[in-house]
Amino acid sequence: MAVNLLLGLQWGDEGKGKIVDVLTSNYDIIARFQGGPNAGHTLIFDGHKHVLHTIPSGIFHKEAINVVGNGVVIDPVIFKKELDNLSQFNLDFKTKLLISRKAHLILPTHRLLDAASETSKGKAKIGSTLKGIGPTYMDKTGRNGMRVGDLELEDWKDRYAALTAKHIKMIDFFDVQLEYDLKELEAEFFVAVERLKELTFIDSEEYLNNAMKNGKTVLAEGAQGSMLDIDFGTYPFVTSSTTTAAGACTGLGVAPNKIGDVFGIFKAYTTRVGSGPFPTELFDEDGATMSKIGQEFGATTGRPRRCGWLDLVALKYAIDINGVTQLMMMKGDVLSGFKTLKVCTSYNYKGTEVKHLPYNIEEHNVTPIYTEVKGWAQDLTGMTTKDTLPKELIDYIKFIEDFVEVPVKIVSVGPDRKQTIMR
Repeated sequence: MAVNLLLGLQWGDEGKGKIVDVLTSNYDIIARFQGGPNAGHTLIFDGHKHVLHTIPSGIFHKEAINVVGNGVVIDPVIFKKELDNLSQFNLDFKTKLLISRKAHLILPTHRLLDAASETSKGKAKIGSTLKGIGPTYMDKTGRNGMRVGDLELEDWKDRYAALTAKHIKMIDFFDVQLEYDLKELEAEFFVAVERLKELTFIDSEEYLNNAMKNGKTVLAEGAQGSMLDIDFGTYPFVTSSTTTAAGACTGLGVAPNKIGDVFGIFKAYTTRVGSGPFPTELFDEDGATMSKIGQEFGATTGRPRRCGWLDLVALKYAIDINGVTQLMMMKGDVLSGFKTLKVCTSYNYKGTEVKHLPYNIEEHNVTPIYTEVKGWAQDLTGMTTKDTLPKELIDYIKFIEDFVEVPVKIVSVGPDRKQTIMR
């Protein structure tokens, strides 16, 4: 069996959580392969809204096994809060939620380092969520990090103390005003670690490869979006992990020839949280309308998302680097009522028209060139079949498909799992 991937193709917040939830019934295992609690996957069903940060989005399906892979970084404190919030649903965490021993741990001082580093940058801040993600990945690549499997060793607290002492020296180096009570942070951390140790730790690469050999189906779930990839995103305004398809291989221990379908998720328009270039960003009434109707606020940070027209140049780029085989368009309902929609189909890059994503897309280098298409007035939220979709929306989807050369197989017309139309 092959592993199918589900990835965000923009700057995150595309709606991956909902689609994983919709697709989970088709899979035996849902595996998260990168990122940390800076992710926020929102699921809405039965009148309840659930926001998951580290736990895979298949956790509400009784038959699915959920794996947190080695490429993920885990904050035990936030993880414990997630478990506590889900306790009312009587979920079987011991057998249905498995944690890779090779996943790295976010320590309290990782969060402090994140805050000190961001503060020191002043106006050059990159928009970190201050969850300690970047410093944890830096320790990982610097071969200093602590991993989940270390918690099974007798000397894990000595390892923790040594790394914490190193971090304190680094925090002092930044020479910024940062008030904190380490003893208080550590007390919460150690309680959370004990809760984490109640779960099942696995050698996830062996587990997943054996599962595939035995005919089990696996859906790998990414976090953030392709335009935030550490290599291929809008650097340096990116996350600290590989958010593209390649990250599933390194974040789960799955060989490239074991990858099957790659599902790419995108919004019918574009959003971005935090700093960084955004060629199609809107500062007018259209942007405000998208933000209001789409309730565009970060699921993790609560920060308002910047909104803009769909950027097909950036979308095609993300599709190509991921090898996307199927597309899923989210929030088509938000665009209802716009008489005319604009779609970016090329850039003016330093005076020359280009149809690819250039090295630098800061606003002083890039101006979007738009194609206008007709909008639709109908409310999509009550529609249940593809035959009921307005012609203008069908034309919009076809325009996208023709440009990126990949079919749109799912159209989301609302936040609930039932508001999902298969094509």
